[in-house]
Amino acid sequence: MRPSTLRTLKRAAELTRQNRLTEAVLIAEPVILAADTYEGNEILRWLADHVTDFTGNTHDHHNDQKETP
Repeated sequence: MRPSTLRTLKRAAELTRQNRLTEAVLIAEPVILAADTYEGNEILRWLADHVTDFTGNTHDHHNDQKETP
C-alpha cells in the first residue's frame, strides 16, 4: 500500500474516533476509489485488521458471551 494511502486511512480513523465521520469519508473515499485491485485488497485487509482504530474500542466482544449450563 502506498504510504499516502496508509496516512489517509490512519487520519480517517482518527477523525472517526472524534465523531467526524463526514470528514473521514471525504478524505478516505477518493483514495479508496483510486486504488487498483492490488492496493484495494491491501486496504480491505488493513481495514479489517484495524477496526478498533476507527471505533476506539479495544474490548473483545467475543468474550462477552455467557456460557449456558
